[in-house]
Amino acid sequence: MSGRGIVVKQTTAVSVVYVAAVFLNVMDTTIVNVALPSVGRAFSVPSTSVDAVSISYLVSLAVFIPASGWLGDRFGGKRILLTALAVFTLGSALSGLATSLGELIAFRLLQGAGGGMLVPVGMAMMLRSFPPGERVRVFAVLSMANAVAPTIGPSLGGLLVTELSWRWVFFVNVPVGCAALVFGALFLRNSVEREPGRFDLLGFLLAAAGLGLAMYGLSQGPDLGWTARPVLVGLVVGAALLGVLVVVESRSRAPLIDIRLFQDRLFRSGSVVMALESVAFLGVIYTVSLYLQDGRGLSPLASGLSILPQALGVMTGSQVASRLLYRRLGPRRHLVVGVLGSSLSMALLAVLSVHGPLWQVWVVLYLVGFGLGQVFVATQAASFATVSAAASGRAATLFNAGRRLGGAVGIAVATTALVLVGVDSPADGQPAGDGAAYRVGFLVAAAVNLLALRAAWVVRDADAASTIPEARPRRPRRARSG
Repeated sequence: MSGRGIVVKQTTAVSVVYVAAVFLNVMDTTIVNVALPSVGRAFSVPSTSVDAVSISYLVSLAVFIPASGWLGDRFGGKRILLTALAVFTLGSALSGLATSLGELIAFRLLQGAGGGMLVPVGMAMMLRSFPPGERVRVFAVLSMANAVAPTIGPSLGGLLVTELSWRWVFFVNVPVGCAALVFGALFLRNSVEREPGRFDLLGFLLAAAGLGLAMYGLSQGPDLGWTARPVLVGLVVGAALLGVLVVVESRSRAPLIDIRLFQDRLFRSGSVVMALESVAFLGVIYTVSLYLQDGRGLSPLASGLSILPQALGVMTGSQVASRLLYRRLGPRRHLVVGVLGSSLSMALLAVLSVHGPLWQVWVVLYLVGFGLGQVFVATQAASFATVSAAASGRAATLFNAGRRLGGAVGIAVATTALVLVGVDSPADGQPAGDGAAYRVGFLVAAAVNLLALRAAWVVRDADAASTIPEARPRRPRRARSG
């Protein structure tokens, strides 16, 4: 498709906008946390109140994810993706301009409304734009955004807060969002599903309320305690509503949340693997950040830079996965190797001392990222092989809802493990204690990650055969003269 004389392939246009959307959406979950103390001081509110800035965004994400698949099918992926991107960008700008905590929370809700639709709709467009045989290389590139964004969030946030203002953790989204909007408006092509069905209002209310309450309970549990009434209400009522949702949607002729897609063994296995990997991935990032700052006495900026080897590991690992291992090993063995490798690397983090050389941390974090890169690429490439193009929007909604919940569970589990063991506070920038709490946190993440082995083991290569790229034919060797 062309815009003002410039010709851009549709696959390229979808990839560019989707990568930008994923990067902004994922980075926002980590970059804002660094600015919360400054926000509290600016508005003269206690730290217990300023947590609502992060919680409101996570809850809003969970509420709007369920409707994304149907909206994309009904009004077209381009329209909904660009609308979501516009809402997210506007919410970011307004958050940076907020004059009170109440305004900031309201604008974060708006930001989350756009963010909740960005990734599922964009993923559905990707699945419809690329044939299965090309997806492994495409998702290798996209995995970089998923890995780099949460990794650089803390360091970038710390730099912006230190050198400029807390408002810039929101303003930084605006130029990227505007550029993606203009590019998408010029080059994306809109496509509408012929029969998306009626909007399932009951399914939306059950999913939005259930996911929203569950996300609230998971976010508040580590701070308020898992027996606190608000936390228990959120978790119990949220789980009950999600249970009712499963029963209602499995009987509906036109469900908003198509639970029946989980009858597809390959899609079910991939979704389980990705959810568990998200638990471990976010749990490790959270734990290693505290390990570096509180355990080793590094500054927030130095801590953020020290986590970058993990992102580099995902980047190189995903390229090795897409160009070599996925084709050579097949989806099943590739997933098994990736899960085992990343679990072992996470466990190696528990061996490190808070007094040892920092380069050892960098090496192990690189290995963690390299292993995760295998899983991210193989899971996303294989999971949708047996899902029809018409169902890809609903499948992307389910897949990303599990990923979001997994990330929230990962942080909650890591925080709880650290609190139960007890984290020593550093004194005058010096390392604190012997790091026992961090070792437990890393081992818990490794154990959760290892649970994905069962789901990876039952994947059949035959089901995902269409996603295995054919080997490129070798050039014939020239005969030697003479």
